[in-house]
Amino acid sequence: MTAKPVRLAILISGRGTNMVAIAEHKRRAPRNYEIALVASNVPEARGLVAARRLNLPVWAQSHEGQERETYDKRIHAELKSRKVELIALAGYMRLLSPWFVKKWEGRILNIHPSLLPLYKGLDTHGRALAAGDANAGASVHVVTDELDGGPVIAQARIRIRARDTAESLAARVLEEEHKLYPAAIEDYSAGLRAKGKKDG
Repeated sequence: MTAKPVRLAILISGRGTNMVAIAEHKRRAPRNYEIALVASNVPEARGLVAARRLNLPVWAQSHEGQERETYDKRIHAELKSRKVELIALAGYMRLLSPWFVKKWEGRILNIHPSLLPLYKGLDTHGRALAAGDANAGASVHVVTDELDGGPVIAQARIRIRARDTAESLAARVLEEEHKLYPAAIEDYSAGLRAKGKKDG
């Protein structure tokens, strides 16, 4: 008997381009994951429009005026009601509470636009250019309490060009993210299926 796909939730705050890439990857062929929910802390996020066009289930609620853990408990309840087993952060611009990270330990992935452990946090491309790096890229990692500090499970690397700006470099790295993240989610979901440890 074939194992069921892992039920994936994608959390976004903005355009949702990685969310779309993950959905398109799923659409092209049977995968180890299925998208159970696209959730956002920004009800007007452009990515939600794209999610609805793709006929994906959507949940959105502003975090304004709520303590981080209180808000995360609302998301947690929604995820559990949708029987979510794995979370992918895709441009989710809000730090998760320690409570939430512990609840979903080992089942939250994030993509970060640098070659971790280099340049955690913001302005990754500008910092790479200022340092004179030869390469830039993106990393998919498991989320822990440490910002951008969890185990890296996949990376994509590109050469920095002499005329690159932070904007041109960001655009080229984003193209790599759109290939890297769906493949990493596919592989990680396969691992969860093999271990039979999807429910928490």
